[in-house]
Amino acid sequence: MKKNVVLILLVAVALGVCSNYTAAAKPRVIVTSDGEIDDECSMVRFLLYANEWDVEAIITSSSQYHWQGHRWAGDNWVEPYLDAYAQVYPNLVKHDPAFPTPQYLRERTVLGNVRMEGEMDEVTPGSQLIVKVLLDETDDRPIWLQAWGGPNTIARALKTIEQQHPERMIEVAKKIRFFFIWEQDSTYQGYIRPHWGKYEITTIISDQFEAIAYRWKNCQPKEMHQYFVGAWMNENILENHGPLCSLYKAHKHGDKEFDDGDFRSEGDSPAFLHQIVTGLRNLESPDWGGWGGRYVRVRENTWLDPVPFKGYVYPEGRWYSTTAWGRDSSRKGATTSTNKQHREYFKPMWRWSDALQNDFAARADWCVKPYDQANHPPMVKLGHALDVKVRPGNRVSLSAKGITDPDGDALACRWWQYQEADTYDGTVTIENADHQQAAITVPNDAREGKTIHIICEVTDTGTPPLTRYQRVIVTVVP
Repeated sequence: MKKNVVLILLVAVALGVCSNYTAAAKPRVIVTSDGEIDDECSMVRFLLYANEWDVEAIITSSSQYHWQGHRWAGDNWVEPYLDAYAQVYPNLVKHDPAFPTPQYLRERTVLGNVRMEGEMDEVTPGSQLIVKVLLDETDDRPIWLQAWGGPNTIARALKTIEQQHPERMIEVAKKIRFFFIWEQDSTYQGYIRPHWGKYEITTIISDQFEAIAYRWKNCQPKEMHQYFVGAWMNENILENHGPLCSLYKAHKHGDKEFDDGDFRSEGDSPAFLHQIVTGLRNLESPDWGGWGGRYVRVRENTWLDPVPFKGYVYPEGRWYSTTAWGRDSSRKGATTSTNKQHREYFKPMWRWSDALQNDFAARADWCVKPYDQANHPPMVKLGHALDVKVRPGNRVSLSAKGITDPDGDALACRWWQYQEADTYDGTVTIENADHQQAAITVPNDAREGKTIHIICEVTDTGTPPLTRYQRVIVTVVP
């Protein structure tokens, strides 16, 4: 275990403050970003959750939309955000001492392959840092490589390993997890998949990000708009929440179809929302669903968005702006989907919008408020195993008696069936679904091996209300 992780734990114990998750459970993340305006918005949220991961690198890369000399944000676009983080850091650690120091983040913020779209010939500080992290033998935890832009810097790093350390490719591949926001250049199809695909690296490529991107009004249902409009954003994020939140580039007065302060875009945020450990257990399998969306295995170990269209055939090549079903169905005048299908396609993301935005608002409060004046998420511990094997017709008791809240707030408990994640094709009745003690009876038509996913959702009464979960997976046995 790394020295800084041990130090964080010691400090936490000394202060009597416990982070939501143990250091061993923390995901490791590497961010690559092309610095688009929505990357900048995502960076604000990312830094406010930096305590939830071990951040191994923040690397500026390129994409089909942005590179040096073409709509470029600048090689050092991240610097103002790190400066602002440094200013709010003393207050953030009052809420969780696991927040990394500004110096720690600066040491890991470098430039990658940015000269052109898809350029992966040059060895850069960014690609070298990725190589260093992947070859490090002192920590064998998985590493989530996120591409907010194109994956070309990641591809360059992997090519270096293939050329210089071919004997370690299997070892390295076992550590890697990919989360790409579209394929914003050709390097995944052109290099990564042909050379590394045989190792079955988990690869999530998201089109669902559109739900919190520029076209959110068309992807979010009306009932969720209240968490993205200017009135909510101004009160909870943009105003009186310190220098980091003040950098958030929401819409300005006069922007077409938007009001002053309206949410602009965080199309890249699902890449790290997926790795916030909320109790949904989505890191165990992409098709279980979590704050970063839900995905289905399409080929090899590549997971794409579930298309609610019978007989749909996924494209063989890139999943991006001209091929992804959701983007295509969102174009003006598109006739490729019904309103119901469009809503269903983005539901794996928007179903969490209220919880996501309230959580964001709480983090904004952490920038300026003392611990006892801000809200913190509840802790959800169940009174039984999270994986249960049951025969058809048998009853399963569910208990959330172990739930607690660090602020002493009252807690509301709700149990619900996550049917999209089930392999059992049916509905179960949950007895006392709004109580800490609940139960289900496994239907008699449930066949051996089928699974039923039951979510325990716990929300506190703080301001803003915060939600955490536990997922119980019921597997049918003979």
